[in-house]
Amino acid sequence: MNHVLLDTQLLLWAAAADARLPAGVAERLEDERTQPLFSAASIWEVVIKAGLGRADFSVEAGLLRRGLLDNGYLELPISSAHALAVGRLPDHHRDPFDRILVAQAIEEGIELLTADRAVAKYPGPVSFVG
Repeated sequence: MNHVLLDTQLLLWAAAADARLPAGVAERLEDERTQPLFSAASIWEVVIKAGLGRADFSVEAGLLRRGLLDNGYLELPISSAHALAVGRLPDHHRDPFDRILVAQAIEEGIELLTADRAVAKYPGPVSFVG
């Protein structure tokens, strides 16, 4: 099984079947050999940014989580090892949500798919899919 972790932007696009989701990502998610993952950090990010009134995060986090689980996504919790790994990352990006996603990917050996060029600068299993 090929595990892939989606960054929050890709996750929202995938959940909404948004046309902005790159075709290659959609194909990978439809492949039965791919096990998509979402991070607890992405749900946390949605809660925070929706609470701030961000239009690009106008989704109910509980419904998003339930929908992801119902559609075969696995949830990746945040561990203290992940938190410690953030401290070892180069300073390419200041967003704490993106940094924990990168740390999780590195610590777990799981590919992180991102549409953010700054996130894609990190070493390890991070793939730009823009």
